[in-house]
Amino acid sequence: MRHRNTVEFEVFGDYALFSDPIMRVGGEKCTLQIPTYEALKGILSSVYWKPSIIWIIDAVRVMNPIQTEVKGIRPIKYHGGNELSYYTYLKDCRYQVRAHFVWNHNRPELEGDHIEHKHHNIAKRMIERGGRRDIFLGTRECQGYVVPCVFGEGAGYYDDNKELAFGLMYHGITYADEAYSEETKDKLSVRFWYPVMRNGIIEFAPPQECPIVRTVRDMEMKPFGVEYGNYQGLIEFGGEGS
Repeated sequence: MRHRNTVEFEVFGDYALFSDPIMRVGGEKCTLQIPTYEALKGILSSVYWKPSIIWIIDAVRVMNPIQTEVKGIRPIKYHGGNELSYYTYLKDCRYQVRAHFVWNHNRPELEGDHIEHKHHNIAKRMIERGGRRDIFLGTRECQGYVVPCVFGEGAGYYDDNKELAFGLMYHGITYADEAYSEETKDKLSVRFWYPVMRNGIIEFAPPQECPIVRTVRDMEMKPFGVEYGNYQGLIEFGGEGS
């Protein structure tokens, strides 16, 4: 489904490591077979982000075959020692992504920034320029690149695969400032779901429709404002206290 503020882009890189944060504890790291909702949201946030909007990832199209490569890595040891760990990466990655944004109603102080065409046009320009910040495919060592595309155009490796299920998988994290229900308010929560790829495309469930949500801990929202010295852009809204 396309929305009025939909953006579409292709992200690619030599390697990727998408994983549940729990799987990153310890020396060994192993990627999931497909990018997570949270990883793609992080990529788009590196392209363009403002606290007044929340990016919603609608779908991802897997363009290249899913293949992995194991590498021997020597992690940084801050207390001495020299260990060899094995990381399992995805190799030769290329994905088409479709997304849109909604307003962050948890931040009424930013309602003056609810200018849809402004954010939409800036986001599209930033995609054309490759993003505002560096792009990573899951982890810092996996450099990625972003270019505009038309979602669905071009040949994909899995276009003729009718259905492929991946079982229970990590979806993403809900932070306090993006809470969508009373259960997630003032909480840090983690979401899980059951992704299915149909003809190479995975339609993501929105955060509020994930079947499994677990609270990690209580969490307070970070305040924004000139008085906090962390969001001078509020001045342009001309609101009280800006």
